[in-house]
Amino acid sequence: MKKALRLFGRGFQLKAAVMLLVWVWLAVSFHAHGALGLALHAALLALGAGFGWAAWQRRWGLLWSGMAVLAAMAAVWWVLQDPRDDRIWAKDVRHGVTAEFDGDRVTLRNVRNFRWQDPDTAVENWETRVVDAGRITSLDMFTSVWDSPLIAHVLVSFGFADGQRIVFSGEIRREEGEVFSALGGFFRRYELVMIAADERDIVHLRTDARGEQVSLFPVTLDPAARKQLFFNFVNRANELAAEPEWYHTLLANCTTVPFRLVKGIAPGLALDWRVLASGHLPGFLHELGVVQPDLPLEQVLERAKLPKAGMDAPSGQSYSDLLRRAWTP
Repeated sequence: MKKALRLFGRGFQLKAAVMLLVWVWLAVSFHAHGALGLALHAALLALGAGFGWAAWQRRWGLLWSGMAVLAAMAAVWWVLQDPRDDRIWAKDVRHGVTAEFDGDRVTLRNVRNFRWQDPDTAVENWETRVVDAGRITSLDMFTSVWDSPLIAHVLVSFGFADGQRIVFSGEIRREEGEVFSALGGFFRRYELVMIAADERDIVHLRTDARGEQVSLFPVTLDPAARKQLFFNFVNRANELAAEPEWYHTLLANCTTVPFRLVKGIAPGLALDWRVLASGHLPGFLHELGVVQPDLPLEQVLERAKLPKAGMDAPSGQSYSDLLRRAWTP
């Protein structure tokens, strides 16, 4: 029995050493480039060889010591990584939205209203919008699938009595020329930003410029809950503007950020696997009874799909009405 436990422990130690080396290797890959990156990768190769030699020679204490030193160095590096707001950002995430309050009257600054010609080219326009949080008339969720149907980007749109619609989107804040990597999102590679945008910008970008499969789901909440959820979004945006935070592929992404804000108005809401597998999020909301519960889920999913609107699509209220034709009686 003791021998079996000892063998299990040695196997666990070897697996832990390999996992630690792989984690540090990936962290170096996402953060160190050029000569520094090559030097660090060479050092990790040498360290890996040393770990292998210690295991071969059954120098388990030496292996534990090496792992402890490497883990301590990685932990120090991790803690010292501070999110920033002064990088040279990609144009579409150059500004996060901020809000100023006068009772229910909310002034939103840096609302994006671009006109996209293709995924990388747009006529840029950042606007100031004034909305009345006491006159929110609708709440909609958009999901946008670009690759695997398991994962979707989630956007939340608030409609107001004056015809305005403001869409909130928690996104990675890419630097100019930077490309998103889901794996990199585990290693403090990107900051998190709250974008507020006009529907003609943020939806049309996905349906037409990028060619993604976008779906629109009307969400049923009472007026007080809609208002509180709106305030939760703008307060979260102000927090991110005041103190930058890291994006995380699982824990702080386009779905988990809204989920936490919804928890603010529904504390008893349990985390469901479909929050992480966001392509299935509409099924979760349908099950909760807030997305067309009187219709079969298959019918809801089919009706929700948005076609391309074309590059000459209208703007403002006309564009928003076009998106909602399938849900209009």
